[in-house]
Amino acid sequence: MNVDEAARVPVVIVGAGPVGVTAALLLARRGVRSVVLERHEDVYPLPRAVANDDEIHRILQAAGVGEEFTAISRPANGLRLLDARHRVMAEFRRSRQGHHGYPQSSMFDQPELERVLRDALAQRPECDLRGGVEVTGVGPDTNGPVRVTYRDDHGEHELWADAVLGCDGANSLTREAIGGVWEDLHFEEKWTVIDAETTGPVRCWEGVDQVCDPDRPGTFMRVNDTRYRWEFRLRDGRETVRELIAPWLPTSYDGDFEVVRETQYTFRARVADRWRSGRVFLLGDAAHLTPPFIGQGLCAGLRDAYNLTWKLARLLQQGGDERLLATYESERKPHARHVVRLAVALGWAMTGGQDGAASIRRRALAAACRIPGLTELAGRDLSPPLTAGPLVRRGVRRGLVGTHCPQPWVSVAGQRTRLDDALGDSFAVLTASEPGPALTALAHGLGVRAVPVTDLGDDGTLAAWLRAGRADAVLVRPDRVVMDVVPSGGRDFTSTAAWASLLHTTRSPVPSARTAPKSLLRSTTR
Repeated sequence: MNVDEAARVPVVIVGAGPVGVTAALLLARRGVRSVVLERHEDVYPLPRAVANDDEIHRILQAAGVGEEFTAISRPANGLRLLDARHRVMAEFRRSRQGHHGYPQSSMFDQPELERVLRDALAQRPECDLRGGVEVTGVGPDTNGPVRVTYRDDHGEHELWADAVLGCDGANSLTREAIGGVWEDLHFEEKWTVIDAETTGPVRCWEGVDQVCDPDRPGTFMRVNDTRYRWEFRLRDGRETVRELIAPWLPTSYDGDFEVVRETQYTFRARVADRWRSGRVFLLGDAAHLTPPFIGQGLCAGLRDAYNLTWKLARLLQQGGDERLLATYESERKPHARHVVRLAVALGWAMTGGQDGAASIRRRALAAACRIPGLTELAGRDLSPPLTAGPLVRRGVRRGLVGTHCPQPWVSVAGQRTRLDDALGDSFAVLTASEPGPALTALAHGLGVRAVPVTDLGDDGTLAAWLRAGRADAVLVRPDRVVMDVVPSGGRDFTSTAAWASLLHTTRSPVPSARTAPKSLLRSTTR
């Protein structure tokens, strides 16, 4: 196929929301060029997503905007369940320092996050954002590049891409292009969402309140110093905003109160039946829709971007088997479905539902909240381990494989930094003690060195984590998922052959300074 080289790009990303722009930044940090096509000229100005967790903050760090996000977000206490009279039934507390090195729950304003991401994108020469365009076609995908057509004020255009990322939302043209259809997970409710600005004395506990009232279920949270959000399930009759939010404001308050947005949403639970056709992929709302009850909608989309981009970059730049890209859907789809089902289950429990069993579920929820330790258990990370597969090996240490390694602060070459920044964007082998020849050779084959955690100068978090998992070493992927483990007393990773061919790695020492930061290489050179 003869393709105009001016129209040939490594990656086309359809949609410049947070998922699409984050994907572009993650690819750029690995040297992969992309063109991002977006129908809007600027950031959509109204708030939508308002919460994320520490895993997502870590992904934003990987995209190069971790500190910028810290500046525009604030830690939240977690979640409270209230009864119809707003009495506390249970609290699910979130820590100010989670496993990933950030607050377990943070509140933010989505337009502010999008501006941070767009500003970072503008600084990357690898990224070309084209706003005010309408994508008119994607594919079909063949063994060659994928054709993407779009129009703007100057007419029709086409691009030919080695890969296309469909980050174009619930009404995705990309999903339609690959023949994807929705799998309905059987949750659909109409809610009204109110975002307001006020300096008044709004009653809040610096977390999220979920009112478990079958007659008027609702959600409330403070987003920033003056911004608040209320969500209520719709019912017959029309109520004013003031009537809806009355329980949170003094009855006599008549001061400033500006409704920034009042809109109606239909909360749905759906997962696309297919996320990929060749090198055309679905991410974010194009691949899954979730009710907002556990605040994981945007989080799931950013996990998609983190999971896919390192694999795609490796394939485009370093070679690898096409099966590497198949692990995107096989890893992310079960994970996303689990999170959506959890949101549905908690949504039914917290709102009480609308059927005859609502009162039974409500009483069961109240009883469960009184079980010692249950609320602490439920307040842990909502993201489950990845299921077994070519890049997640199940073995004798299931407690670590498929989970993320923690991210403490470390000291490298006399400088204090976060672990991920010290490790760089590639694989890492973390060891409890000095590595033997086999581990050293394997690490070299991946372009990194085996790093004793005692050399990293952290607060003991990594050593304690390895001891708790009864591991002498772990192989950590670029997205910080533990891929394989050397159990205590073991000599090598047990499944090297299974994934070495997938990555086109070798067991021979072939170190590459390009894939790891020089500071880390200096600190581990013997």
